[in-house]
Amino acid sequence: MIDLLFVRFCFVALISVSAFFLQPFSLAALPAAGLGLLSGIGIVLFEIRLKQVSMKRLIGAACGSVMGIFGAYLISLVLRQALPSGSSSVSFLQLAVLLLMTYVGLVVGANKGDMLNLAAFGGVFGNEKVTKHSFKILDTSVIIDGRIADIAETGFLDGTLVIPQFVLRELQLVADSADSMKRNRGRRGLDILQRIQKMPELHVQIVEDDFPAVRDVDMKLIELAKLYDCKIVTNDFNLNKVAQLHGVDVLNINELANALKPVVLPGEIMRVFILKEGKEYNQGVAYLDDGTMVVVDNAKRLISKTIDISVTSVLQTTAGKMIFGKYDDRVHTVHDKQGGQDRQSREQHAGAAGPPAT
Repeated sequence: MIDLLFVRFCFVALISVSAFFLQPFSLAALPAAGLGLLSGIGIVLFEIRLKQVSMKRLIGAACGSVMGIFGAYLISLVLRQALPSGSSSVSFLQLAVLLLMTYVGLVVGANKGDMLNLAAFGGVFGNEKVTKHSFKILDTSVIIDGRIADIAETGFLDGTLVIPQFVLRELQLVADSADSMKRNRGRRGLDILQRIQKMPELHVQIVEDDFPAVRDVDMKLIELAKLYDCKIVTNDFNLNKVAQLHGVDVLNINELANALKPVVLPGEIMRVFILKEGKEYNQGVAYLDDGTMVVVDNAKRLISKTIDISVTSVLQTTAGKMIFGKYDDRVHTVHDKQGGQDRQSREQHAGAAGPPAT
Protein backbone atom coordinates (compact mmCIF):
# COMPACT_ATOMS: atom_id res chain seq x y z
CA MET A 1 0.00 0.00 0.00
CA ILE A 2 2.82 2.40 0.87
CA ASP A 3 4.62 1.56 -2.39
CA LEU A 4 1.47 2.34 -4.37
CA LEU A 5 1.09 5.71 -2.63
CA PHE A 6 4.72 6.49 -3.42
CA VAL A 7 4.21 5.62 -7.10
CA ARG A 8 1.13 7.84 -7.27
CA PHE A 9 2.99 10.71 -5.61
CA CYS A 10 5.90 10.37 -8.07
CA PHE A 11 3.46 10.28 -11.00
CA VAL A 12 1.69 13.49 -9.93
CA ALA A 13 5.03 15.19 -9.21
CA LEU A 14 6.43 14.18 -12.62
CA ILE A 15 3.43 15.60 -14.47
CA SER A 16 3.64 18.84 -12.47
CA VAL A 17 7.38 19.27 -13.17
CA SER A 18 6.90 18.46 -16.85
CA ALA A 19 4.14 21.05 -17.15
CA PHE A 20 6.34 23.59 -15.28
CA PHE A 21 9.15 23.31 -17.84
CA LEU A 22 7.15 22.65 -21.02
CA GLN A 23 4.50 25.35 -20.28
CA PRO A 24 1.60 23.92 -22.37
CA PHE A 25 -1.08 26.21 -23.84
CA SER A 26 1.39 29.14 -23.63
CA LEU A 27 0.89 29.35 -19.87
CA ALA A 28 3.39 30.76 -17.43
CA ALA A 29 5.50 28.31 -15.45
CA LEU A 30 3.52 28.35 -12.19
CA PRO A 31 0.01 28.16 -13.76
CA ALA A 32 1.26 25.36 -16.01
CA ALA A 33 2.59 23.48 -12.96
CA GLY A 34 -0.79 23.95 -11.25
CA LEU A 35 -2.56 22.59 -14.32
CA GLY A 36 -0.22 19.59 -14.33
CA LEU A 37 -0.86 19.01 -10.61
CA LEU A 38 -4.65 19.03 -11.11
CA SER A 39 -4.33 16.73 -14.12
CA GLY A 40 -2.20 14.26 -12.15
CA ILE A 41 -4.62 14.22 -9.21
CA GLY A 42 -7.54 13.68 -11.60
CA ILE A 43 -5.78 10.74 -13.26
CA VAL A 44 -4.99 9.16 -9.88
CA LEU A 45 -8.61 9.52 -8.75
CA PHE A 46 -9.75 7.96 -12.02
CA GLU A 47 -7.32 5.06 -11.46
CA ILE A 48 -8.67 4.50 -7.93
CA ARG A 49 -12.24 4.42 -9.22
CA LEU A 50 -11.24 2.13 -12.09
CA LYS A 51 -9.92 -0.50 -9.66
CA GLN A 52 -13.44 -1.03 -8.33
CA VAL A 53 -14.87 -1.82 -11.77
CA SER A 54 -15.25 -5.45 -12.81
CA MET A 55 -13.47 -6.93 -15.82
CA LYS A 56 -16.80 -7.27 -17.60
CA ARG A 57 -17.50 -3.57 -17.30
CA LEU A 58 -13.99 -2.63 -18.41
CA ILE A 59 -14.29 -4.75 -21.54
CA GLY A 60 -17.78 -3.43 -22.23
CA ALA A 61 -16.64 0.18 -21.76
CA ALA A 62 -13.61 -0.33 -24.02
CA CYS A 63 -15.68 -1.91 -26.79
CA GLY A 64 -18.33 0.77 -26.48
CA SER A 65 -15.74 3.56 -26.68
CA VAL A 66 -14.08 2.09 -29.78
CA MET A 67 -17.45 1.69 -31.50
CA GLY A 68 -18.37 5.26 -30.52
CA ILE A 69 -15.13 6.67 -31.94
CA PHE A 70 -15.58 4.70 -35.17
CA GLY A 71 -19.15 5.98 -35.50
CA ALA A 72 -17.99 9.54 -34.85
CA TYR A 73 -15.37 9.18 -37.58
CA LEU A 74 -18.01 8.11 -40.10
CA ILE A 75 -20.27 11.01 -39.10
CA SER A 76 -17.36 13.47 -39.41
CA LEU A 77 -16.80 12.30 -43.00
CA VAL A 78 -20.43 13.08 -43.79
CA LEU A 79 -20.16 16.51 -42.13
CA ARG A 80 -16.99 17.30 -44.09
CA GLN A 81 -18.80 16.61 -47.36
CA ALA A 82 -22.04 18.32 -46.41
CA LEU A 83 -20.62 21.57 -44.96
CA PRO A 84 -18.00 23.99 -46.31
CA SER A 85 -14.46 22.81 -45.53
CA GLY A 86 -12.30 24.90 -43.24
CA SER A 87 -15.30 26.24 -41.34
CA SER A 88 -15.02 26.52 -37.59
CA SER A 89 -18.55 25.11 -37.34
CA VAL A 90 -17.42 21.88 -38.99
CA SER A 91 -14.51 21.52 -36.56
CA PHE A 92 -16.79 22.15 -33.60
CA LEU A 93 -19.41 19.68 -34.80
CA GLN A 94 -16.77 17.02 -35.44
CA LEU A 95 -15.33 17.48 -31.95
CA ALA A 96 -18.81 17.49 -30.35
CA VAL A 97 -19.83 14.31 -32.21
CA LEU A 98 -16.58 12.60 -31.19
CA LEU A 99 -17.07 13.45 -27.52
CA LEU A 100 -20.76 12.50 -27.62
CA MET A 101 -20.26 9.15 -29.33
CA THR A 102 -17.31 8.24 -27.14
CA TYR A 103 -19.22 9.11 -23.97
CA VAL A 104 -22.38 7.25 -25.00
CA GLY A 105 -20.35 4.22 -26.09
CA LEU A 106 -18.44 4.22 -22.80
CA VAL A 107 -21.54 4.43 -20.60
CA VAL A 108 -23.71 2.00 -22.56
CA GLY A 109 -20.84 -0.47 -22.98
CA ALA A 110 -20.08 -0.41 -19.25
CA ASN A 111 -23.75 -1.01 -18.34
CA LYS A 112 -24.15 -3.87 -20.80
CA GLY A 113 -20.77 -5.35 -19.87
CA ASP A 114 -22.28 -7.12 -16.85
CA MET A 115 -24.12 -9.38 -19.26
CA LEU A 116 -20.93 -10.70 -20.88
CA ASN A 117 -20.02 -14.34 -20.28
CA LEU A 118 -16.22 -14.17 -20.13
CA ALA A 119 -15.90 -17.84 -19.26
CA ALA A 120 -16.98 -18.69 -22.81
CA PHE A 121 -13.71 -17.18 -24.14
CA GLY A 122 -11.54 -19.46 -21.97
CA GLY A 123 -7.86 -18.65 -21.48
CA VAL A 124 -7.31 -15.60 -19.32
CA PHE A 125 -11.04 -15.10 -18.86
CA GLY A 126 -11.74 -18.74 -18.02
CA ASN A 127 -11.21 -18.09 -14.32
CA GLU A 128 -13.80 -15.32 -14.25
CA LYS A 129 -16.55 -16.43 -11.90
CA VAL A 130 -19.82 -16.41 -13.79
CA THR A 131 -23.07 -17.80 -12.48
CA LYS A 132 -25.42 -19.01 -15.16
CA HIS A 133 -28.47 -17.55 -13.47
CA SER A 134 -26.84 -14.52 -11.84
CA PHE A 135 -29.61 -12.30 -13.22
CA LYS A 136 -33.09 -12.37 -11.71
CA ILE A 137 -35.95 -10.52 -13.36
CA LEU A 138 -38.59 -9.01 -11.06
CA ASP A 139 -42.19 -8.91 -12.28
CA THR A 140 -44.81 -6.36 -11.28
CA SER A 141 -46.68 -8.59 -8.82
CA VAL A 142 -43.62 -9.48 -6.74
CA ILE A 143 -42.57 -5.83 -6.54
CA ILE A 144 -46.00 -4.74 -5.30
CA ASP A 145 -46.10 -7.70 -2.89
CA GLY A 146 -43.08 -6.24 -1.05
CA ARG A 147 -41.69 -9.43 0.49
CA ILE A 148 -38.87 -9.42 -2.05
CA ALA A 149 -37.28 -6.51 -0.15
CA ASP A 150 -37.35 -8.48 3.12
CA ILE A 151 -35.77 -11.49 1.40
CA ALA A 152 -33.10 -9.28 -0.16
CA GLU A 153 -32.20 -7.82 3.23
CA THR A 154 -31.52 -11.31 4.60
CA GLY A 155 -28.82 -11.85 1.94
CA PHE A 156 -30.47 -14.86 0.28
CA LEU A 157 -30.59 -13.08 -3.10
CA ASP A 158 -27.35 -12.78 -5.05
CA GLY A 159 -26.39 -11.57 -8.50
CA THR A 160 -28.19 -8.72 -10.25
CA LEU A 161 -31.88 -7.87 -9.93
CA VAL A 162 -33.15 -6.88 -13.38
CA ILE A 163 -36.14 -4.57 -13.68
CA PRO A 164 -37.44 -4.21 -17.25
CA GLN A 165 -38.57 -0.81 -18.43
CA PHE A 166 -41.98 -2.20 -19.40
CA VAL A 167 -42.49 -3.37 -15.80
CA LEU A 168 -41.72 0.15 -14.59
CA ARG A 169 -44.26 1.53 -17.06
CA GLU A 170 -46.87 -0.91 -15.77
CA LEU A 171 -46.11 0.11 -12.19
CA GLN A 172 -46.45 3.77 -13.12
CA LEU A 173 -49.81 3.12 -14.79
CA VAL A 174 -51.04 1.36 -11.65
CA ALA A 175 -49.73 4.21 -9.46
CA ASP A 176 -51.58 6.76 -11.65
CA SER A 177 -54.83 4.78 -11.63
CA ALA A 178 -58.08 6.51 -10.72
CA ASP A 179 -58.89 3.62 -8.39
CA SER A 180 -57.51 4.41 -4.93
CA MET A 181 -56.68 0.76 -4.15
CA LYS A 182 -54.72 0.28 -7.37
CA ARG A 183 -53.02 3.65 -6.87
CA ASN A 184 -51.84 2.66 -3.39
CA ARG A 185 -50.55 -0.68 -4.69
CA GLY A 186 -48.61 1.02 -7.46
CA ARG A 187 -47.05 3.55 -5.11
CA ARG A 188 -46.15 0.75 -2.71
CA GLY A 189 -44.36 -1.01 -5.57
CA LEU A 190 -42.35 2.12 -6.40
CA ASP A 191 -41.42 2.51 -2.72
CA ILE A 192 -40.26 -1.13 -2.62
CA LEU A 193 -38.02 -0.52 -5.65
CA GLN A 194 -36.45 2.52 -3.98
CA ARG A 195 -35.86 0.44 -0.85
CA ILE A 196 -34.14 -2.29 -2.88
CA GLN A 197 -31.98 0.20 -4.78
CA LYS A 198 -30.65 1.60 -1.49
CA MET A 199 -29.31 -1.82 -0.40
CA PRO A 200 -25.52 -1.60 -0.87
CA GLU A 201 -25.05 -5.37 -1.24
CA LEU A 202 -27.49 -5.60 -4.18
CA HIS A 203 -27.04 -4.48 -7.77
CA VAL A 204 -30.26 -3.33 -9.42
CA GLN A 205 -30.23 -2.84 -13.19
CA ILE A 206 -32.99 -1.35 -15.34
CA VAL A 207 -32.97 -2.73 -18.89
CA GLU A 208 -34.53 -1.08 -21.91
CA ASP A 209 -35.08 -4.32 -23.84
CA ASP A 210 -38.62 -4.58 -25.14
CA PHE A 211 -40.52 -6.84 -27.49
CA PRO A 212 -42.95 -4.67 -29.49
CA ALA A 213 -44.45 -7.70 -31.23
CA VAL A 214 -45.46 -9.16 -27.83
CA ARG A 215 -48.32 -7.33 -26.15
CA ASP A 216 -48.70 -9.33 -22.93
CA VAL A 217 -46.35 -8.28 -20.12
CA ASP A 218 -45.97 -11.85 -18.84
CA MET A 219 -44.82 -13.02 -22.27
CA LYS A 220 -42.39 -10.09 -22.45
CA LEU A 221 -40.89 -11.28 -19.16
CA ILE A 222 -40.53 -14.81 -20.51
CA GLU A 223 -38.87 -13.59 -23.72
CA LEU A 224 -36.49 -11.41 -21.70
CA ALA A 225 -35.60 -14.35 -19.44
CA LYS A 226 -34.85 -16.43 -22.53
CA LEU A 227 -32.69 -13.64 -23.96
CA TYR A 228 -30.50 -13.36 -20.85
CA ASP A 229 -30.85 -17.01 -19.77
CA CYS A 230 -31.96 -16.05 -16.27
CA LYS A 231 -34.78 -16.59 -13.78
CA ILE A 232 -38.01 -14.73 -13.12
CA VAL A 233 -38.95 -13.80 -9.55
CA THR A 234 -42.72 -13.71 -9.14
CA ASN A 235 -45.68 -14.69 -6.98
CA ASP A 236 -48.07 -14.99 -9.94
CA PHE A 237 -49.32 -18.58 -10.17
CA ASN A 238 -50.26 -18.32 -13.87
CA LEU A 239 -46.94 -16.74 -14.87
CA ASN A 240 -45.18 -19.50 -12.94
CA LYS A 241 -46.93 -22.22 -14.96
CA VAL A 242 -46.55 -20.52 -18.36
CA ALA A 243 -42.85 -19.82 -17.75
CA GLN A 244 -42.22 -23.46 -16.86
CA LEU A 245 -43.91 -24.52 -20.11
CA HIS A 246 -41.45 -22.26 -21.97
CA GLY A 247 -38.49 -23.76 -20.12
CA VAL A 248 -37.81 -20.66 -18.01
CA ASP A 249 -36.86 -21.11 -14.35
CA VAL A 250 -39.03 -19.28 -11.82
CA LEU A 251 -38.46 -18.27 -8.21
CA ASN A 252 -41.92 -18.14 -6.66
CA ILE A 253 -42.16 -16.15 -3.42
CA ASN A 254 -45.34 -17.97 -2.39
CA GLU A 255 -43.65 -21.35 -2.77
CA LEU A 256 -40.78 -20.08 -0.64
CA ALA A 257 -43.20 -18.92 2.05
CA ASN A 258 -44.99 -22.28 2.04
CA ALA A 259 -41.68 -24.12 2.30
CA LEU A 260 -40.75 -22.09 5.37
CA LYS A 261 -43.96 -22.85 7.24
CA PRO A 262 -43.50 -24.98 10.35
CA VAL A 263 -43.65 -28.73 9.83
CA VAL A 264 -46.19 -30.51 12.03
CA LEU A 265 -46.96 -34.21 12.22
CA PRO A 266 -50.14 -36.00 13.29
CA GLY A 267 -50.16 -36.53 17.03
CA GLU A 268 -48.17 -33.39 17.89
CA ILE A 269 -49.54 -30.89 20.38
CA MET A 270 -50.07 -27.28 19.22
CA ARG A 271 -51.19 -24.17 21.06
CA VAL A 272 -53.55 -22.02 18.97
CA PHE A 273 -55.94 -19.13 19.43
CA ILE A 274 -59.48 -19.97 18.26
CA LEU A 275 -60.56 -16.97 16.23
CA LYS A 276 -63.90 -17.90 14.70
CA GLU A 277 -66.43 -20.65 14.08
CA GLY A 278 -65.79 -23.25 11.38
CA LYS A 279 -68.20 -24.29 8.63
CA GLU A 280 -68.81 -27.75 9.98
CA TYR A 281 -70.55 -28.67 13.22
CA ASN A 282 -68.68 -27.76 16.41
CA GLN A 283 -65.58 -26.59 14.54
CA GLY A 284 -63.31 -23.69 15.44
CA VAL A 285 -60.79 -21.99 13.19
CA ALA A 286 -57.38 -20.65 14.18
CA TYR A 287 -54.47 -19.13 12.26
CA LEU A 288 -50.76 -19.50 12.83
CA ASP A 289 -48.47 -16.49 12.68
CA ASP A 290 -47.63 -17.23 9.03
CA GLY A 291 -51.31 -17.36 8.03
CA THR A 292 -51.74 -21.15 8.00
CA MET A 293 -55.34 -22.13 8.74
CA VAL A 294 -55.93 -24.58 11.58
CA VAL A 295 -59.36 -26.29 11.73
CA VAL A 296 -60.14 -27.67 15.21
CA ASP A 297 -62.92 -30.10 16.06
CA ASN A 298 -64.85 -29.63 19.32
CA ALA A 299 -63.66 -26.01 19.60
CA LYS A 300 -66.72 -23.97 18.66
CA ARG A 301 -67.45 -23.04 22.29
CA LEU A 302 -63.81 -21.95 22.82
CA ILE A 303 -63.78 -18.95 20.45
CA SER A 304 -61.43 -16.17 21.69
CA LYS A 305 -59.49 -18.64 23.83
CA THR A 306 -56.00 -20.11 23.50
CA ILE A 307 -56.05 -23.89 23.74
CA ASP A 308 -53.82 -26.92 23.25
CA ILE A 309 -54.89 -29.24 20.43
CA SER A 310 -53.73 -32.54 19.02
CA VAL A 311 -52.90 -32.49 15.28
CA THR A 312 -54.87 -35.14 13.38
CA SER A 313 -53.80 -34.46 9.76
CA VAL A 314 -52.09 -31.95 7.46
CA LEU A 315 -53.44 -31.11 4.00
CA GLN A 316 -51.27 -29.43 1.34
CA THR A 317 -53.32 -27.54 -1.26
CA THR A 318 -52.46 -25.18 -4.12
CA ALA A 319 -53.50 -22.28 -1.88
CA GLY A 320 -51.24 -23.37 0.94
CA LYS A 321 -51.22 -25.74 3.90
CA MET A 322 -54.16 -26.61 6.17
CA ILE A 323 -53.83 -28.24 9.57
CA PHE A 324 -56.63 -30.25 11.17
CA GLY A 325 -56.69 -30.82 14.88
CA LYS A 326 -58.90 -31.95 17.73
CA TYR A 327 -59.54 -30.54 21.17
CA ASP A 328 -60.14 -32.93 24.05
CA ASP A 329 -61.04 -31.22 27.33
CA ARG A 330 -60.06 -34.34 29.24
CA VAL A 331 -56.44 -34.02 28.10
CA HIS A 332 -55.80 -30.42 27.07
CA THR A 333 -56.21 -27.15 28.91
CA VAL A 334 -57.50 -23.69 28.10
CA HIS A 335 -55.09 -20.74 28.49
CA ASP A 336 -57.33 -17.77 29.21
CA LYS A 337 -54.51 -15.38 30.08
CA GLN A 338 -52.70 -15.77 26.79
CA GLY A 339 -55.81 -15.35 24.71
CA GLY A 340 -55.77 -11.56 24.87
CA GLN A 341 -52.06 -11.40 24.09
CA ASP A 342 -52.40 -13.54 20.96
CA ARG A 343 -55.62 -11.93 19.72
CA GLN A 344 -54.00 -9.10 17.75
CA SER A 345 -51.56 -11.43 15.99
CA ARG A 346 -54.27 -13.90 14.99
CA GLU A 347 -56.74 -11.28 13.76
CA GLN A 348 -54.19 -10.08 11.21
CA HIS A 349 -54.62 -13.41 9.44
CA ALA A 350 -58.39 -13.66 9.82
CA GLY A 351 -59.00 -12.06 6.42
CA ALA A 352 -56.27 -14.04 4.68
CA ALA A 353 -57.41 -16.03 1.66
CA GLY A 354 -57.46 -19.75 2.24
CA PRO A 355 -59.40 -22.92 1.42
CA PRO A 356 -62.73 -23.37 3.20
CA ALA A 357 -62.90 -25.49 6.32
CA THR A 358 -64.33 -28.92 5.71
